[in-house]
Amino acid sequence: MRVLDLDYPLPPELIAQEPAPSREAARLLVVDRSAGTLRHGQVRNLGDHLTPGDLLVLNDTRVISARLRGRRPTGGQLEVLLVRPLDGQVWDAIVRGQPRVGEQVSFAEGQGTWEASRGGGRWWVRLEVPGPVDEWLARVGELPLPPYIQRPNGPTVADLDRYQTVFAAAPGAIAAPTAGLHLTLPLLAQLAGRGIETATLTLHVGPGTFLPIRDGDLAHYTMEPERSVVTDETVARIHRTRARGGRVIAVGTTTVRALESAAESGDLLPHAGEAALFIKPGHRFRAVDGLLTNFHLPRTPLLALVAAFADWPTLRTAYE
Repeated sequence: MRVLDLDYPLPPELIAQEPAPSREAARLLVVDRSAGTLRHGQVRNLGDHLTPGDLLVLNDTRVISARLRGRRPTGGQLEVLLVRPLDGQVWDAIVRGQPRVGEQVSFAEGQGTWEASRGGGRWWVRLEVPGPVDEWLARVGELPLPPYIQRPNGPTVADLDRYQTVFAAAPGAIAAPTAGLHLTLPLLAQLAGRGIETATLTLHVGPGTFLPIRDGDLAHYTMEPERSVVTDETVARIHRTRARGGRVIAVGTTTVRALESAAESGDLLPHAGEAALFIKPGHRFRAVDGLLTNFHLPRTPLLALVAAFADWPTLRTAYE
């Protein structure tokens, strides 16, 4: 399959710039893969499409304020997105601007030194900041909203709340696991009352999730690894669900990637490390039976994953 096959027309005016009035009010399109049927509803009615004994698996990563505004010694402006820590003070980063190796960059309440260029706007930067980096970012950093959400003056106060899931617990993501944004604690309690359980895992969303596939055959595309933890408890809950005939419903493509990476050997096992699996049409799903996901941009790894889960003709009809 070629990346050109994962294309479709996306009018910019159809990309919502504000969330629904409430999380549960988001619209829901239910795609039956076996019958190819489509039904319209809302997230608040999710329980109508699930069965007692099903298990929802949630990604509990928390988005950090990883976007920084910096200044070069020459006065030039830089926009820096800290992707992941390599050790205590050195971070992998995506940079907009023209830094040079060895040059310093000034941030609010701190500075950094460019250690190495990795090409394509990727750098390693050594931070010199007062106190722990996570506390410093919470003070001076900016929540990194997706580029398709236009905020000329940066994130709003409302964005700080709505661009985190209500179950976010493990800081480390640079983008939200967006399918989970539609769920609320009362809705999860309602589902529990109907016999639908939940389990959590962690996949810290990074560039591997959101960078587009530039060109070529999907067979030659390598997806950037992301840090992931699937615990013994979550694996045990999944096995119990399967044993009693229930379905495992992944909330978000990041949850799918974490689970399928943990099951890549053939058996689902606890995992702590990096999820590096690129899921594309032809993949055999071992850990996931159902998927709650958002619509995805053309030519992206996430669209390839969903095309693998529901065949591309069915998916194209749903998108249309």
